[in-house]
Amino acid sequence: MGKPAQGWIMEFMTVQEMREALRETRTAILPIGVIEQHGYHLPLNTDVYNAYEIAKRVAAVASCVVAPPVNYSFSGGELPGTVDISPQTLSLLVMDLVKSLADQGFASVILLLGHGGSENQRAVLDAADMFLRRNRRYRDVCIAVVTFTDLAPSIRELFAQKDFHAGWLETSLMLYWHPELVRPRELWVKDREELMELFRRDQDAYQVRTKPLEHPLVVPVVAQNPEIEVGVMGYPERASAEFGEKVVKEAVAGLAELVAKLESRR
Repeated sequence: MGKPAQGWIMEFMTVQEMREALRETRTAILPIGVIEQHGYHLPLNTDVYNAYEIAKRVAAVASCVVAPPVNYSFSGGELPGTVDISPQTLSLLVMDLVKSLADQGFASVILLLGHGGSENQRAVLDAADMFLRRNRRYRDVCIAVVTFTDLAPSIRELFAQKDFHAGWLETSLMLYWHPELVRPRELWVKDREELMELFRRDQDAYQVRTKPLEHPLVVPVVAQNPEIEVGVMGYPERASAEFGEKVVKEAVAGLAELVAKLESRR
């Protein structure tokens, strides 16, 4: 039968097709997103698309299977529509999913993050680390943790220009693969300029830290800055589908190269 033109996309496959895929590849990509605030112009599942759409395009050109995405993880945002699970829960979930993929015969698993929050990255890295350390029988399984923004040089150029969350990059990506989900009238809606300037200096400035008792041993309470109403940290008005396509091509090429190296272990 052979690989279909769109690649091996697990959610659309049957048992028979999975057996066929496992005869051709031993690499799986697990996309991991989040449901969180993305301004007034982008949908809440933007980060799910960030990972899943790139993974699907890799499947069309490389030898791998794409598992259904993990929609929920940890955002840290607090605007309406943001749905968090704890980083610890995410770690346990990812460990179970990797085990299930390994039990089916996958020798390599790429954990592809569509959300770049530091808590999320630590949780997924911890999951990979603990899975391998605590399960001797799986130590020949190769696990790679990849944040999609690390795959494209053009993304680093935007970061240098202080474009981060829900801005130029993410709006361009959504204009490329799902323009019908971008609200064009809201592209210019942002928080007040003083907050925007704060975000340009430090993308973690959306957080505020307080202590019920000021003492070095007391753990601070971390919350979203209550002055935030929109949640954009960048320049969505500069976005274009053409730039989104450029970024996607770079990311797909980088991830396909990693897949090829993982498959060479067979």
